[in-house]
Amino acid sequence: MVLVNLFFTGLLAGFELMVRFGVRGPLAALDDVPHLRLRIGLIGTLKFLVPSAYVPALLTGIVVVATTDPGHVLRGAAVVALLVWTVTTFAGTAPLNATVAEWDPTAPPADWRAVIGRWERMDTVRTVAATAAFALFLAAA
Repeated sequence: MVLVNLFFTGLLAGFELMVRFGVRGPLAALDDVPHLRLRIGLIGTLKFLVPSAYVPALLTGIVVVATTDPGHVLRGAAVVALLVWTVTTFAGTAPLNATVAEWDPTAPPADWRAVIGRWERMDTVRTVAATAAFALFLAAA
């Protein structure tokens, strides 16, 4: 179960790191309409891909934290990090994604850059939380 947990938590951290460091910079360099089209497309794809790693990462994390070996404290901290990721996602980025997905890229709202800025700050929290969870589960193993 530990290896399955490491696999899915590693995928989640990888997805988050890829978006934070691989996508955000090039996306910001695009003109407004292509930027918004790509962002909306990513939302449509990642809303299915990310949960395919997150759900098993959290479920297996809860299972492996129940052990009494010396790594259980680190695993508990990793589950807390996944819960931070969860709260940030469901209270922050997911509602914003739902809003952005409805935008017309050729006529976004006047405050669209501020909305994206809020999303990016929350995504940074998600990236740190997912990466910390992976590192903690790895250290516990």
